[in-house]
Amino acid sequence: MDEMTYGKLLKELRRQKGVAQRDLAAAVGVDFSYISKIENDRLQPPSADTTIKICEVLNVPSEVLLSLSGKVSSEIRNTITSSQSAIKFLNAVKEMQLTDEEWDKLTTKLKKLR
Repeated sequence: MDEMTYGKLLKELRRQKGVAQRDLAAAVGVDFSYISKIENDRLQPPSADTTIKICEVLNVPSEVLLSLSGKVSSEIRNTITSSQSAIKFLNAVKEMQLTDEEWDKLTTKLKKLR
């Protein structure tokens, strides 16, 4: 089976939602040929902020496509890079090599702390 790429998943999600490339491009503020090239894996995934706009238009959680892009939003990047504690935390988590299930459990526990 083929590996799921950002472009393949974008195409699949867009089609599931019944959104034309031109309509998606117009809503996001890019040229439709740009969407076509991304979907056919001829271009790298767009910026995290553009990915978030795409997800909003398609009404899917942004992490669905962000996880395949290897990018984070500028808001998240600013939050992380402005805090020594956040960087320390992420370094510790990286060493632990958490699974998605463990990340979800950690998120639940963090929310309970607030």
